[in-house]
Amino acid sequence: MGVLMSRRQTVEKVQKVSLAVSAFKDGLREQPAARRRAEAGGTRRGTLEQTVQEGEEEAPVGPSQPEEGSASKAAWERLRDGRGVEPEEFDRANRFTPPAFIRPQRELHDDEPPDISLEQREQILNDEMCEICEVWTAESLFPCRVCSRVYHDGCLRRMGYLQNDSAVEVTETAHTETGWSCYYCDNLNLLLTEEEMYSLMETLRQCKIIPDTCLTLDDFLHYKHLVHKQQFEQPMGEAQEEAATLQFSALDPDKKGHVEWPDFLSHESIQLLQKLRPQNSLLRLLTAKERERARAAFLALDQDGDGFIGEGECHKARHAWFRKHQKETPSCNVSISHVGPMSESSPASSGSAKSQEKTLLAAEQEDARRVDWPGFLRDNVAYILAARPNSAAVHLQPPA
Repeated sequence: MGVLMSRRQTVEKVQKVSLAVSAFKDGLREQPAARRRAEAGGTRRGTLEQTVQEGEEEAPVGPSQPEEGSASKAAWERLRDGRGVEPEEFDRANRFTPPAFIRPQRELHDDEPPDISLEQREQILNDEMCEICEVWTAESLFPCRVCSRVYHDGCLRRMGYLQNDSAVEVTETAHTETGWSCYYCDNLNLLLTEEEMYSLMETLRQCKIIPDTCLTLDDFLHYKHLVHKQQFEQPMGEAQEEAATLQFSALDPDKKGHVEWPDFLSHESIQLLQKLRPQNSLLRLLTAKERERARAAFLALDQDGDGFIGEGECHKARHAWFRKHQKETPSCNVSISHVGPMSESSPASSGSAKSQEKTLLAAEQEDARRVDWPGFLRDNVAYILAARPNSAAVHLQPPA
């Protein structure tokens, strides 16, 4: 293990030496300029008062503006690069270098329908070595439930992606059916191309949304109203506002009264993908594990084996993708039961007789319509992608 790890340690040492050499060279370049400034300062000793006045004119109006500006700039840079919050006490001496995320690029054939067969199953194989340290240690590796990457818990800690609470969660769920998403798959924002990311950043700037901040219900609705007015040039209706309120509740499963920034960013990222990309392009984002889970879900619903299921069953499958945490299932069921109860015992299933009649009529109409395997994938692809994050929040609320 020491031999395998030495390559990474050598790279880090070379980087540190290179930085030191660069800083030394920069210091040598600045020495002549410093001498010239000192000599010029000797000839301008009589203009000290003028120099002070010039410095006051060049200084900003408020003392907190430079700090706020630099903090805001750093937040926008983290958003652009797909990185999370970097605490000031981050000890880089005992950490691995965080990965440099490279945003994807659209290919020419992205809009063509991919060949995803229902009968031909795919063999799921995880990587043999840790994605971070590139060391194989058999059973101590934690697999991602979305991609084929595997990780050591110690490496995740040194990367800063595993804290005390999340460490217990990874240990409990990584080797279960629920699974755990790695830091690549957990961030839906990394699915956006550079052009799509700049489009999202411009929208957030216009709506005065500050990165790395939480949003209350009023903030969330105000943002949705502005985006709707920019897109459709008319105010948001009551139905859209009610849907936005339900989406806020789905993003706040713990009922804290606010939405965390990563959940809001994932929600906006998946909505932008739905808006800008065709469904065939979204289907190409699915991994082998996600395609296999979709096959298992479709085959379980297709009990007669004729290759078709009812549209109502297809809609019910949208809720199933978000059952990521068994302990969070009850709260998730309550939040999404407003748009379609998942069980008869659900609190929202008891409504007025009129609403129940409408629900039964809609269910009969849905059962009359049949959905095949390609249609099932197209209808569910956005929800499969939205279920990638480890958060208990529902990042894309299924419609009624």
